[in-house]
Amino acid sequence: MKIRTLIYSIGQGLKSLHRNRLFSLASVGTITASMLLFGLLFFVTGNIRYVIENFESSTVSVSVFFNEGLSDGEKEQIKSNIELRAEVSEVVYTSAQEAWEKYKKDNKLDDGTLDSFGDVNPLADSDNYTVYLNDVDMQDSLVNYIEGLSGVRQVNCDKKIAQGLSTVNKIISLASSVLIIILIGVSIFLISTMVSIGVSVRTEEIGIMKLIGAKDSFIKAPFVVEGLIVGITGSILPLAILVPVYRKVIRYLNSNYANILGGKVSFLSTKYVFVRLSPIVLAMGIVIGLIGTLTTLKRKLNV
Repeated sequence: MKIRTLIYSIGQGLKSLHRNRLFSLASVGTITASMLLFGLLFFVTGNIRYVIENFESSTVSVSVFFNEGLSDGEKEQIKSNIELRAEVSEVVYTSAQEAWEKYKKDNKLDDGTLDSFGDVNPLADSDNYTVYLNDVDMQDSLVNYIEGLSGVRQVNCDKKIAQGLSTVNKIISLASSVLIIILIGVSIFLISTMVSIGVSVRTEEIGIMKLIGAKDSFIKAPFVVEGLIVGITGSILPLAILVPVYRKVIRYLNSNYANILGGKVSFLSTKYVFVRLSPIVLAMGIVIGLIGTLTTLKRKLNV
């Protein structure tokens, strides 16, 4: 595109925005609102997943027990094999004595009951590995693999917790996808309406331009500029709003609920969120602007 044509297209696009300023503002407002909702959805779902992933890696685990008489070297080999798996985040060894101490503490055994055991550890053969997972969806495949290892007597896992967390992840993903599709659809509809009005206002002018041999690309360019300006503006505004809002919310949660949560729950940092959110929002704004414009132009100009 020549520089003159580019300047002309930008000028005509700006004039059209001013001429149809009510629909232009409505389109920008709708995209801004859509991107705000998308950003809030991104914050909520991102942090929920982050919390769930932390919970998975620190809470959801698989316990591996050994055959009697297994040597320390053979146990180390089992650990090495498990650690090679992609779904494993950490493998922790618990000795028989540690298992007994934990059992006494969890069940609050009284002195009379403990005296009946004397110096005998009833869990003498219960030393084990606790395997923490990166992804609970891969628990079944990991359990099947560990059960096939030589020297492994038993593998325990809580399938209900894993299934529950997996279900939560799927629900969040589905709900997010549906809301995003609805928001994008509304934005495209409004931009399409704005461009339709612009074409209708300039029907006579466009007809004359076609008669004197103007190319479709030359006619479309101002409307494409118009759609891009609306899309980009509608993307930048929500980012300017979301950055300080998210920062303040995270500071508030960390300062007021850190003690209640016991430091076990952390949130995504502002920098981490916006390094990922900004290009997505800008790309969505541009794509929405282009789709809304080009689909309308194709229909209107053919007529």
